[in-house]
Amino acid sequence: MLAEKNIIVTGCLQGIGKETLKIFAQNRANVFACAYKKDDAFEMFCKDLSISNSVEILPLYFDMMNNESIKEAAKVIQKAKKEIHGLVNIAGVNKDALFGMVTHEDMLNTFQVNFFSQILFTQYIVKIMQRYKTGGSIVFTSSISALDGNYGQTVYAASKAALIGAMKTMAVELGVNGIRVNAVAPGVIKTPMTDALDQDVINKKIKMMDLPRLGDADEVANTFMFLMSDLSTHISGQVIRVDGGIRA
Repeated sequence: MLAEKNIIVTGCLQGIGKETLKIFAQNRANVFACAYKKDDAFEMFCKDLSISNSVEILPLYFDMMNNESIKEAAKVIQKAKKEIHGLVNIAGVNKDALFGMVTHEDMLNTFQVNFFSQILFTQYIVKIMQRYKTGGSIVFTSSISALDGNYGQTVYAASKAALIGAMKTMAVELGVNGIRVNAVAPGVIKTPMTDALDQDVINKKIKMMDLPRLGDADEVANTFMFLMSDLSTHISGQVIRVDGGIRA
């Protein structure tokens, strides 16, 4: 489905990002696999994916808290002299706190990783995409918290809502270049992050779903794949929920 496409994926070290990397490779995409730190096990994971699927997986490390690090990563991609067909922004952070307990530092750090860094990195990548004039697809990872709100997630929800606002404006501006821009809003997905949640909290969320179970990381990754593929060439400016039909 993604044969011969060159796609950038951030947040590949674990969870949804790592599953997305695997599924993209299995569907014949070449991937710049972005992560925040070098890890020997991850390097081997990328090498195995590359060999087993006859694709090119290029690990790329940079710190979303550091704008210069982001710029240098974009330069590495530019120097590769490859057409870029897609970008999936998955990397993010979450530090839950009740509204009255949120600190200014928490707000700055959350927005730096979840919003400012992603917009900056996407600006660099869009310039590369525009240079080759081949169009392409950009996807941001938002959250149902941005759409519905969630107890203890004021800042996280706000940062993910900001991505949706930016996405919709980017879709308007970049459509003339044939670049589609969308967002995916996952619900409660089984990842290392949800493994740390209290089981009573998870059970309460599951009872709110039309499909009463946790989502799997590959179900989000498959949605990313659809938006990267030629099956979605007339979809832009949309937010796709992957949440099991959760209802307040």
